[in-house]
Amino acid sequence: MPSEAVETARKRLTLAAEDLNADRVAALVADLTVEWGVAGPWEQVCVPALTALRGHTAAEIAVEHALSEGVRVGLDVFRRDRPTAAHGVLLAGAEHETHSLGLHALSAALRERSVGSLLLGPALPWAALADATYRTRPRTVVVWSQTPVTGRAYRLVRFARDFPSLRVHGAGPGWIEPLTRPVSHLASLPAAVAACLPPAERG
Repeated sequence: MPSEAVETARKRLTLAAEDLNADRVAALVADLTVEWGVAGPWEQVCVPALTALRGHTAAEIAVEHALSEGVRVGLDVFRRDRPTAAHGVLLAGAEHETHSLGLHALSAALRERSVGSLLLGPALPWAALADATYRTRPRTVVVWSQTPVTGRAYRLVRFARDFPSLRVHGAGPGWIEPLTRPVSHLASLPAAVAACLPPAERG
């Protein structure tokens, strides 16, 4: 996205959140993704706007929730009217992890490539993740962690070793411990999209 468009979008998004107008936030995000795709608005507009909120006071926490909810809805409506192929991608938040907006961005970015995914939301217990994997037999699993408290590398590595035929990735800033084979860390939305694409579609 051009710098002027980024600056304008951030200001409009922030003002809508400060007014506690989550519907307006959602509409702005939906418009941005239609015009620029998912990766640019997410990484250049949404993430900076979210990280700029300190959440120290009751008012700031309310603004943060309005922004987060609006962003989530705006991402979730992106290309929902278009059919996507079920390519076996499972997305879930790590156990006790209450944040999952990054997974909503990834799911939307995959729909942009006509790739479907199963998004199971935040705070999925490891046992439930294993059960979902047995039941749905995905090709790729991405687990999101926002903070080091939930980014337990050894748990993700253990999960991956229990499912050797899977490609397992950690995403989000919470994985500060090194992720060893067979797990890899996805540091950006484009990298996450590339990792989830079917082999024939990867560059």
